Amino acid sequence: MHRRHLFPFLLLCTMISWRGQAAAFHQSPPFITVDEFVALHPEQHSLMQTFSQIVAQPGVKQGKIHKKRIKIAVIYPDIQVSDYWRRSLHSFIERLDEIGINHSVTEYSSKTSNEYKAQFGQVQNALEDDPDYLILTFDIFRHKTLVERLLKRKRPKIILQNILTPLRDWEGFQPFMYVAFDHTIGARLLADYFTMRTGGKGTYGLLYFPTGYVNTMRSDTFRNLMERTSIKLVKSAHTDSTVADAAKAAREILSHQTVDFIYATSTDIALGAIKAIKQRHQSGKVLINGWGGGSAELKALMKGDLDVTIMRMNDDNGVAMAEGIRLDQEGRGDTVPTIYSGEMVLIEKGIAPHDLEMLIKRAFRYSGKPSLDIPIHDHKVTK
Repeated sequence: MHRRHLFPFLLLCTMISWRGQAAAFHQSPPFITVDEFVALHPEQHSLMQTFSQIVAQPGVKQGKIHKKRIKIAVIYPDIQVSDYWRRSLHSFIERLDEIGINHSVTEYSSKTSNEYKAQFGQVQNALEDDPDYLILTFDIFRHKTLVERLLKRKRPKIILQNILTPLRDWEGFQPFMYVAFDHTIGARLLADYFTMRTGGKGTYGLLYFPTGYVNTMRSDTFRNLMERTSIKLVKSAHTDSTVADAAKAAREILSHQTVDFIYATSTDIALGAIKAIKQRHQSGKVLINGWGGGSAELKALMKGDLDVTIMRMNDDNGVAMAEGIRLDQEGRGDTVPTIYSGEMVLIEKGIAPHDLEMLIKRAFRYSGKPSLDIPIHDHKVTK
């Protein structure tokens, strides 16, 4: 089939099949955990360790500068308050430049990973330029067939971002890389925090991310862990992951229930919940978490509006993708691990300014210190 006609065919197949995949999702786990994947592929353990050391170090040009221009297409849901995706792209490009990769990066933006129709069109546009690498995130239900068919074509090489757990159906032809911060680890850290703060007893509300992979990893993991405690979920609500919709959903929870905390599953959802908590005069009474530790969350944390968040060492994921491409272009693609998992740290309101400044320096080493409007060195620590 001619490449010009290939994408409409992929689109049709994907839209027909995603409903069946969604139904099967809850029957058997489609994902392989990181530990399980390493057990199945023992050689990955040493590859992951060595590669993590490369990512942590400053970029170094290996040998001669690459003269061939590498074409890279990036499809990101970066139209949101969270600056995770924008910082990721910035660190990715900065590292490519630092290590001497001659590149052309084309970015396609959307609001969330659930804008799948728009993203299908973006993939089509990207493929028309015949890129060497395609970087994207995806909703397991709607995008699986599309990505699967691209994998079988073997060009472009696929890097899946914000997704850490390989798909079982893709064993034998996995993407070039999965690059992410482990959503389940983040959920466990937050579950431990809320269990500690409540003494293992109390009630909570939950604001869901749009249905899909991220929601499953962040929400289901947290709920399962809470069920092992005496902390009860009294009300939950699905959101479109915008501040306005999350605020509306949080107001609904607060107007009908008394809760000790609201569990938010993204930055924009957390900011919406903060807005609702303030409107209901519940500040200091209802705990709220963030997710990611980007600029907006750190500002809310410093102001005392946010109680806790999971802070990603954000720029490491952009560095990992750049280094993976470098090794591949040098003919050492077999030294690139299938999975790169970045580091995350739980931080609370009242963190010592020096400690926060050190984390910011690590997390945003390429994309730059965020503007918090509150000088870190002047911030008074409150417990």
